[in-house]
Amino acid sequence: MYKIIAVAALVTSAVFAAPGSAIAGTTPAPAGAYAYIGYPNDGQVVAANKPFRVWFGLRYMGVAPKGVKFPNTGHHHLLIDTDLPPMDQEIPSDRNHLHFGAGETETTIQLPPGKHTLQLLMGDDMHIPHNPPVYSKKITVIAR
Repeated sequence: MYKIIAVAALVTSAVFAAPGSAIAGTTPAPAGAYAYIGYPNDGQVVAANKPFRVWFGLRYMGVAPKGVKFPNTGHHHLLIDTDLPPMDQEIPSDRNHLHFGAGETETTIQLPPGKHTLQLLMGDDMHIPHNPPVYSKKITVIAR
């Protein structure tokens, strides 16, 4: 089981653009928008069963809470140890799909020992991916 504590923060680091060819929801994403994980880095070792920060990054788009329908905005969803969900449906909310509907740009998570994947997916005011979908590169972290 993952423990989650959400807090707001600023972000820096690597980028990845979402391809525009996937079937997605009806809310348009701004041209060139992309999400990225600013920390941890791909391949990084983190302490198992101890909290560590995950920083969310977003370019050419704004962050707004769930329920706020404002052009070119959305909110983050952190996917842990899972693939991207269907892009034309509401993003699931469970231990593998964490919602940050208050507009958070950082969280603290705890992972059990082993290899884990992390990926960000932006959702619109109703938790549905934009069109085209805006998501980060999937990174791997090792918890020891």
